[in-house]
Amino acid sequence: MKKLWLAGGCFWGGEAYFHQLKGVLQTRVGYGQGQKENPTYPEVCSGTTGHTEICEIIYDEEKLSLVKVLEHFFRIIDPTTINGQGPDRGTQYRTGIYYTNEEEKEVILTYVQGVQTAYTKEIVVEIEPLTSFYLAEEYHQQYLEK
Repeated sequence: MKKLWLAGGCFWGGEAYFHQLKGVLQTRVGYGQGQKENPTYPEVCSGTTGHTEICEIIYDEEKLSLVKVLEHFFRIIDPTTINGQGPDRGTQYRTGIYYTNEEEKEVILTYVQGVQTAYTKEIVVEIEPLTSFYLAEEYHQQYLEK
């Protein structure tokens, strides 16, 4: 079992997409990479906490590799847009890939370098170690399924 944290705009759509993939065991949404402990949705939306909306992906790497997770992620985001996806705008909607070890970092960096050639603009997806992740309120979990 492996975990990866992805920020791709509003976390509802990302969670719904990843939740249905074969090899994904669980998804949870929350707020990460910010300064405030246990922020609320209104606080994150204010843009003052530094958090982004994140989907935690728990997956079976024997059924779904990290590279495949990244391929799926790049299908549903515009990696060249800063602080937004689709109609959603603000720092809480920035894109990011957050990891917990150097092995994952190398795979992620290699993958992103490889796909950069498919874009005319620079890829601006944050690639950083996970510094914080707080679960979003219960009503956000599996929101589109509800």
